[in-house]
Amino acid sequence: MDFNHLLRLRVVVLLATLSIAAASVSSAQEPTADVLAAQIRDQGYRCNKAVNAQRDLKRSRPDQAVWVLRCEKRIYRIRLTPDMAARVQRLN
Repeated sequence: MDFNHLLRLRVVVLLATLSIAAASVSSAQEPTADVLAAQIRDQGYRCNKAVNAQRDLKRSRPDQAVWVLRCEKRIYRIRLTPDMAARVQRLN
């Protein structure tokens, strides 16, 4: 193998590794609807089946993420603050 071929191979491996790492970081920051549903169920709210969750960018702040969680029969606004219980408001 010549030097150019090895260099190209290393670049491809590096780019693949970086894209996998970036995907895992972004998914770690964004909880899924099922994760949010489990969180509020642990706090005593009903959400038998999570339908979807959308980030409320207007109400969110850098230190507090606000989500609207749609469950099968209910809709909740959830404010997530690190190291604290979620603040949950039932919308319907």
